[in-house]
Amino acid sequence: MPALLAAFACSFLVTMLVVHATKTRGALLLDHDTSGPQKFHTRPVARVGGVGIFAGLIAATVPLAWTTSREAVAAAALLLVCSLPAFAGGLVEDLTKRVRPLYRLAATAVSALLAAWLLGSLITRTDIPGLDWVVSLGAGATLLTVFAVAGIANSINIIDGFNGLATMCVVIMLAALAYVAFQVGDSFIGALALAGIGAVMGFFLWNFPAGLIFLGDGGAYFLGFFVAELSILLLVRNPSVSPLFPLLVCIYPVFETLFSIYRRRFIRSVPPSMPDGIHLHSLIYRRLMRWAVGDRSARALTRSNSMTSPFLWLLCMLSVVPAVLFWHSTPWNALFLCLFATVYVMLYRRIVRFKVPRWMRALVPRSPLVRPAQVHPTDRSRPDVTS
Repeated sequence: MPALLAAFACSFLVTMLVVHATKTRGALLLDHDTSGPQKFHTRPVARVGGVGIFAGLIAATVPLAWTTSREAVAAAALLLVCSLPAFAGGLVEDLTKRVRPLYRLAATAVSALLAAWLLGSLITRTDIPGLDWVVSLGAGATLLTVFAVAGIANSINIIDGFNGLATMCVVIMLAALAYVAFQVGDSFIGALALAGIGAVMGFFLWNFPAGLIFLGDGGAYFLGFFVAELSILLLVRNPSVSPLFPLLVCIYPVFETLFSIYRRRFIRSVPPSMPDGIHLHSLIYRRLMRWAVGDRSARALTRSNSMTSPFLWLLCMLSVVPAVLFWHSTPWNALFLCLFATVYVMLYRRIVRFKVPRWMRALVPRSPLVRPAQVHPTDRSRPDVTS
């Protein structure tokens, strides 16, 4: 708990300073591009929220020194050192807009290699026939680990589209990791997960619902790396935890990424790396939230932006809750992975075809000026209908 409080306080204060600095250093910090396919903000906003989160986790190492061993503190410090390439690659992109996605992924891969070397963070069991033989080899374990860490980091960046979306999902994931860590008596992983929650919440209060600052690529890649590494270390240190538990915890952003690759490559016939505005969270905004508010002012659009995120928090919890209940059982985790994929595809298919479920419509507080079935004409453009 002291680590959580220290991380929260430091993250909150540093993020406050960054928000204040945008008034005098706006040319450097603010993102003035509001016209991209995944841009949903109405005014220039800083995209360097990862700075506060990273600072918060550094601050958390101080109380960790009082409550854990020197070896644990050294491991926590090494984890932050390993994360520097991933964090720096994203942060440079946030400041310059000139770092290609491939380079950011490469930087995250370097971070994963450093963690494997310095902390022994390697995936050596999967409970998947055939794949277990691959990871029994040093090279196979290293390749799978690098692929998994970079993939999860990239997936957190992909779902970072609306105020509070990615950060609250990360909080939910870290809470699951903390719970299971304490269940198996691993106070080190549990304390780091709680510290991560504190650091993210210090940023979250500035991001949701007003959107005063964004997570940015630096924050997204860092948090993805952090969640992935805690998951792998939990497996390495605790053989009783099912190797499918971390995958079920992270399946929402991971499946979003895999589905987006499939959709772009095989349905739209465009490069998988090409950004578009039809991720599930984008569709919920376009089909459900954008026209739920009676006017088109900046304040109303920001409100619509923020109201989109809770729907995806529920989707994230749809996998995290069974993961926490069955963290020791590979068969149950595999079953819920299949169920999540089925629910996701069915939900996406309905929304993309303008058949938003009634329960989702019922949760939206609508303006009396907007009819429940109202859909803006431009939302029926052909490029959006992909399945």
